[in-house]
Amino acid sequence: MLYVQRAQHSADPQFYAKAEQALRRSLGLRQKDNHLAMMGNGALAAARHEFSDAAAWARKALAAHPGHTASYGVLADALLQLGRYDEAFQATQDMVDRQPATPSLARASYAWELRGDTSRASALMRRALRSASTPADAVFARLHLALLALNDGRPKEALKGIEQGLRVEPDHPTLLGARARAHRALGDPDAAVADYRAAIDRVPHPSLLLEMGELLQAQGRTEQAREHYDLFRTTSGLFRQEGVAADAEEVLFEADHGQPARAVRLGREAAADRPFLATLDAYAWSLHKVGQHGQALPWANAALELGTRSALFHYHRGMIHHALGHRASARTDLERALDIDPHFHPLHAPRARTALDEIGPAQ
Repeated sequence: MLYVQRAQHSADPQFYAKAEQALRRSLGLRQKDNHLAMMGNGALAAARHEFSDAAAWARKALAAHPGHTASYGVLADALLQLGRYDEAFQATQDMVDRQPATPSLARASYAWELRGDTSRASALMRRALRSASTPADAVFARLHLALLALNDGRPKEALKGIEQGLRVEPDHPTLLGARARAHRALGDPDAAVADYRAAIDRVPHPSLLLEMGELLQAQGRTEQAREHYDLFRTTSGLFRQEGVAADAEEVLFEADHGQPARAVRLGREAAADRPFLATLDAYAWSLHKVGQHGQALPWANAALELGTRSALFHYHRGMIHHALGHRASARTDLERALDIDPHFHPLHAPRARTALDEIGPAQ
């Protein structure tokens, strides 16, 4: 598990191979009832986006040790990515029932966030914070409370929580990236750029590189944006070489900044293997970007089937409706995106406003 975490925290996918070797040795020494190694294999499979394998390993771990709460977490995470939401929510509830601590409460929070109930999600994450038994757990809960606020268009509230987390872990790259988002939403792009640079200096994670590139592009700093997009491609390629399948982020990158036809191919593969909401949304957007608007719409609808309050999902569907000439539906989705978070994206939020001007007011 340590190697899996180091790969995720360092953006160095070579740790996955080391994790695989360590887990193979553990199972070789003790194959029967080795629930920790089984759970570790599940976590490794999930990190590589092999979610069917992750769920299978988690079930093996639970068969060997039915009360092992962390294995329920691996199972719930895998089932979510497979689009098996009812089963995932039940696994999450089983985890909470057995141990209502930060890891289980955080997953319960996410389950309600996906269903659009951000008030309940925030309440559960506050419980997760109160239940934190370590400083790292507390920082984790503060981060996700801040992300809930950011995604709900409340950057001032988010910034307060982020600052509290950074007082404990000043170099936490994800907190720094979240603070960059808050600064951008509050109209301070220079502070946002500084935070992104600090975060990337610590861990050049693809998501940070992409967010930085899009912010620089929005500022008209095209050459610097291109440098970050090139770094995104390179870093993502390293993960591909270690067997990590493409995710929604890479599909969206190719659709918006790279090769839309490649985005469609990656999106089709991802939607087949990992039919999670974000994957379906990304596939819809890739189809839209190559002009297949009619084919894109059902996937965009599927991405919003649980009622998730996602400004980006609504923006994507709104632009698809706009391309199809569905004026009323386009207006509804685009207004919804900006209502959820008027600063949801440095490039797309202004485009949403431009599209609404083109559509005009309701008749």
